[in-house]
Parts: sequence; structure tokens; C-alpha cells
Amino acid sequence: MANRQSTRLPKSTTLTDVQLYVNGLPFILDRELLASKSAKVAAILDENPNQDLSYFLRDISPDTETFELVLRFCHGFEPQISTENVIPIIGLADYLEMTEAHCRNNLLRRALIFFEQEVLPSWNETIKALRVADDFLQQAVQLGLVDACFRSLIEKAVADPHLLGAPMKNLSCDEDSEDADDAYRPNARRKLFVIDWKSEDLTVLSLQLFDAIIRSMNQHGVPPEFVASSVCQYTKRWVLSSTVGDETVSIYKRKTQRDVLEAVEKLLPYERGLVPCTLLFEMLRYAIVLEASSDCRTGFEIRIGKQLDQATVRDLLIPSQGYAKEVQYDIECLRRILRNFCGSYSPSSQFPGYIKVAELIEKFLAEIAADIDLKVNTFLSIVEMSAEVPTVTQRNSDGIYMAIDIYFHKHRYLTESEREQVCRVLDCRKLSLEACEHAARNERLPLRVVVQALFAAQLHIRDTITREVALFPDDKMIVKEEMEEEVVAEDEAMVIKEMKIMSNKVMELERECLVMRKELQKSCSLQQHNNHNDKNKQKNEKPSMWKEMKRKFGCITSIHDCNCQVKKKKVHP
Repeated sequence: MANRQSTRLPKSTTLTDVQLYVNGLPFILDRELLASKSAKVAAILDENPNQDLSYFLRDISPDTETFELVLRFCHGFEPQISTENVIPIIGLADYLEMTEAHCRNNLLRRALIFFEQEVLPSWNETIKALRVADDFLQQAVQLGLVDACFRSLIEKAVADPHLLGAPMKNLSCDEDSEDADDAYRPNARRKLFVIDWKSEDLTVLSLQLFDAIIRSMNQHGVPPEFVASSVCQYTKRWVLSSTVGDETVSIYKRKTQRDVLEAVEKLLPYERGLVPCTLLFEMLRYAIVLEASSDCRTGFEIRIGKQLDQATVRDLLIPSQGYAKEVQYDIECLRRILRNFCGSYSPSSQFPGYIKVAELIEKFLAEIAADIDLKVNTFLSIVEMSAEVPTVTQRNSDGIYMAIDIYFHKHRYLTESEREQVCRVLDCRKLSLEACEHAARNERLPLRVVVQALFAAQLHIRDTITREVALFPDDKMIVKEEMEEEVVAEDEAMVIKEMKIMSNKVMELERECLVMRKELQKSCSLQQHNNHNDKNKQKNEKPSMWKEMKRKFGCITSIHDCNCQVKKKKVHP
């Protein structure tokens, strides 16, 4: 295509035509027209008019599109300068010395004006220009073009850090980069730099340029949470987008991924919470599979250790390399991470993360205990590792017991000696009363552990009684007063309840008494005419019952009753 376009260019006499090849494509140029714009070519021809110009580009390797644009400019065409070709044009124009000193309104000046007015003021255009500069990096650095782009980007990032993307702590590590863009809209300051609100990210740059720009941003005070976000996005694009251990990945790509991981590890900040713990674990897994340097893996382990309390059980499932037939876990890696965590926070500081990490290790232990391929030694290694955390947090060992019970349930083939070996890491004195009662009835446990669990349960009961009895004097008085108040309250409630019951009974008896009273009055009038022999019979009848009731209640219901008794005495002396 370049050759076809060059043939349409105006031609001079054949004596001045020169044919040369750029990237394998032939170009025909007029040396006099080229010399009119290029001081370098003019100097060569002044020294020797017949000098062969076919090798004058040996110190530079321009792309065919850029070289054709320069030739067209020499033939009088207006140069079509854009963000994508401005840096290559500046580089070739500078090499050819197409300056204002040699020719007015020359190509170099035009390209520099475009670069300063159209590229540098815009965040997006600057990143696009830098992406093209990778192919001419050495020359672009020498000309100061890369530094100019860096200064422009850093100035904008300091003024508006959201150009780098939203902080990772506010986003899930599985969210797309588009979510980070949607989380921010342009403010007035940002509109000075870009026309549209959606910004280009730095992930399009080569590792060399990305590493350099991030280091410069760290030195110039760009907030670390935004820098960390950009670094994570870069890692996702160039490393985490492929499957771990994919055999179809070429050796060159694996090396590129390894180089990116090792560079990214040095760029990531060490502050807690700036990078999601799950994402750090993913980076660590890739570093292990890609056989990154030990310094790289150690760096990820240290960062994970600072925020291990934010991890999940799934994060801890790091397969150990070298096992093809059975599932194994990198226990040594987890132990190093745990040590980094414990070394980052003093036990005296009462850091709440200790409890979370203790629960995390216990859940991880219970998760892998069901793995039928998990060997006894591997299980014991994890149990011993998890046992270190409760000693710091003063927690019980119920989680360890639960994991052991699950392991015994899934591994029924274990011998008695192997069960004894596993249970040696279990301290029954640290079990809760409920766990002790469960262990005492657990047929899967060795007899020795069952006896220890029974003894531990008795100690729990004894300690409970001792704590209730051996209270402080002040506490005794408080307890005594509370007990007295409770007794008084109970007595009052009981009295009220009894009074209600008695009241109901009295009302019922009064009704019965009223009926009996009427019957008694009737009987008394009849018995005045009876003889003495009927007296005993009358005493057993209802009047005697009425008298008995009056004696129980200690009262006389009416004057008539009293007169009735007197009459009876007179008639029957």
C-alpha cells in the first residue's frame, strides 16, 4: 500500500530519484525535495551530491505509515497528524532535523504544537500517545516526550485521583472495570482535561511504562488507594485473565505473566485494606504456579498476613504443587501467613482480628476434614497450626474438636493408634461443657479421650458451682437482697392468688349458707311440736350442720337463730 501511494507522489527527474526500502517496502523519493525539508539530508548532499541515500535511515527504524507521511509533507501535502502518530512523527522529524532553522513551518514544529495542544491537556489522549510510544521508547525518552506525558498524567491524577479508578476497598474484586467508571462522574476540574467522562486506564501501557508511571505517582503523593486500584486492574488484565496452570499458555506468555507479577508485587502498597484479601490470595496462587521469585511470593504473603482476618475459607485452599493424584494443601504457606499475621499485631493490643482468624482456621480445618484423600500428617499439621491461635485469644477448642469428629467420620479406616495420634492435639480442658458431653458419648473417639472428656465435664460443673458460691462480699449482699426481693415478690403474688381463691370459696359458701338458712328456719318451726325422742334425729339433720358451720366461721347469722336455740332449751330441758 505504501508503495502504491508513493508512486502517486509528484516525481522529479530520474537523476534525483532514490529508491529505498522501509520494513521491506520500497519507496521512491526525490532527494532535492527531501533535502529542502531535512537539514540532515541537505548536509549529506552538500558533502557529496552523489551520496547513496538508501542507507541514511540505518540508525532509525520508522514504520511505513510515518515515513510515507513525511515524504508526502516533503512533496507539499498537508501532514495528517493524530494522537496515534504524533510521537513517531516527532521522532522521525527530529532524526531528519526538520527544524525551523532549516525551513519555515517545518514538520517538527507542527508535530510538537499538536503534541502540546491536543495530547498533553487530555488524560485519554496522553495515554493513547504513550501506548504508541512503546515502539519508539528509547527515542521518545531521549526527546523528553515520555517525561512530558508522565508529568501531565501525574498532575491530573493528583488533582483528580478517580481518573485511576475507584479504590478497590469500595468494590468487589470480581466487579468489572466498567463499574469503577460508573462509580464516578466528572467534576468541574476534570472537565478541564477531558471532554467525555469515561477515562482511559493505564492498563493499556507496557509493563515498562506502567511501572515507571506508577512509581512516579507514588513519589508525587497520589493517594495510595487509587494507585493500588490501578495496579490491581493491570494485574487482572495481564495475568489473572488466564486460567492458573493452563498448559496451552505459551512459555513466552508465562514469562510475561511472571514478569508482571513480580513487578506488581513491588508496586503494591503494604497498607492494610487497600487491596482485597481475596485478590491478594489469587495473585499468590498465580505467583506459585508461574514459579515467581521467592521475594515476590513472600511479599504477597506479608500483605495477606496484615489482613488475614478479612479472608474466607476458600482463600485458604491453596493447592500444593507436585501432587497430581490427590488433593493436598500448601500448609507451610498458610503457616507463614499466620505467623505474619501474629507478628503484625501484638497480643496485648486486643486486636479483634485474632478471634476472626481463629474462627477462620477452624472453619478451614472443618472444610478440609471431609476430604477423603487428606492424610493424617497433613491434617495434624493444620490442627497444630490452628491450635496456636486460640492460645492467644483464650478461646475454647470446640472448633478443633468438631474438625476431628468430621475427620474420624469420613476416615473410618483409621487405626486406633492413628486416632490416638490425632487426638493428642486436642485439649479437653479447653472444651465447653456441651462439647465435653458430646465427646463423652462419641464412639469414634479413643477411650482415653472419652475419659478425659468426662473428667473435663465434671471440672466444668465444679467450677460453675465454685464461681456461684465464691462470690465477693459485696456480690453476696447484692445477691441476698435480690433473693429477698424475689421471695417477697413471690410471697405477695402467692398471697394475692390465695386471697382470690378464698374469696371465691367464701362466695360459694355464702350461697350455700343462704339456702341452708331457709331450710333451717322451716325445720325449727316444725320441730317445736316434736317429742324428746326425736331430738337426736334432729341433731343429725340440717340444723346441726348449720350450727357446725356457724362454729367454724365463728359467727351468728341472725337474731332469729339465737332465739331458736333458746326456745329449744326451754322446751326440752
